[in-house]
Amino acid sequence: MQLHPSAAAAGFRFSAFATLPSTNTYALMLARGGERGPLWITAGQQTEGRGRRGNAWISPPGNLYTTLLLTDPAPAECAPQSSFVSALAVLDAIDGCAPGLRDALTLKWPNDVLCSGCKLAGILIEGEQVPHGLAIAIGIGVNVRHHPQGTSYPTTDLTAAGADVSAESLFAALSAAMLERLAQWRRGAGFGAIRAAWLERAGLMSGEMKVRLPGSEVTGRCESLDEKGRLLLRLGDGTLQAIAAGEVFPLAGAAVEHVSSTARIE
Repeated sequence: MQLHPSAAAAGFRFSAFATLPSTNTYALMLARGGERGPLWITAGQQTEGRGRRGNAWISPPGNLYTTLLLTDPAPAECAPQSSFVSALAVLDAIDGCAPGLRDALTLKWPNDVLCSGCKLAGILIEGEQVPHGLAIAIGIGVNVRHHPQGTSYPTTDLTAAGADVSAESLFAALSAAMLERLAQWRRGAGFGAIRAAWLERAGLMSGEMKVRLPGSEVTGRCESLDEKGRLLLRLGDGTLQAIAAGEVFPLAGAAVEHVSSTARIE
C-alpha cells in the first residue's frame, strides 16, 4: 500500500498492518494516546471488523480495509457530513480504477456504494472527544476480491463485477480522492456542493417506503436530502418529515435498507 503522491505532499501519513482487530478501533486508540490526523491506517485483514449498528464486517484478505483519522476536521455539528464526503471519495476512486463500472455505480443513503444494486463498499464514521480535539475515524471497507454471502442486503465485489482492480491501487486512488473531497467540503462550508454531487449519483432515493424509527414507523415518499443530509419523506397527509436516522423498507417487496445519516460522535 502507498499513498498517492498528492496526499503525501499534503501532509497525510500512512501506517500499514497485515492484521488488525479493526482499523477504526486502532485509529481511535491512537487518538486517545495523542495521535493527530491526517493519518491513514490499512490492514490486510481484520479479525473484529464492524459496520454500522455494531454489525460484523467480514474481512478476508484481498479486500480494502482502511481508516482515515482526522483531528477537528470540521465544527462538531458538521462532523456527520463526513459520511457523504467519504462516500463520494470512495466512488471517485472506484470510478478512476474501474471506469467501465461507472454507469453501474450508485450511492445509497448515507454512505454505501452500490454496483448494479448490490453493496460494494460501506463506511463507518466514529468520533470521540480527546484531549487535543475531536477525533474522527472514517472507516472504509471495499469488496475488491470477495464479498459475503447470505446477507440481508445483496453484495458484490469488483472482481465479480468484472473489474481487475487491486486493493493497493484502489487505496492510492482513494487517498487522492479523499484529499480533493475534503478540500471541496471546506470543513462544512462547502456541504452544498457535496450534497449536490452526492445526489447526482444517488440511487434508491425515490418511491414509497416505510421508515422504522425508535418506537414508531412512518410511511411516505422519499423526495430528497435537506441541507443537513437528512432524508426528506413526504407523508400521506402531505407533511414533509426530515429523518436523521432509521431503518428504511422500500415498499412492494423491495429489499430492506438500514440507513443512518448521523455519525456516532461521542
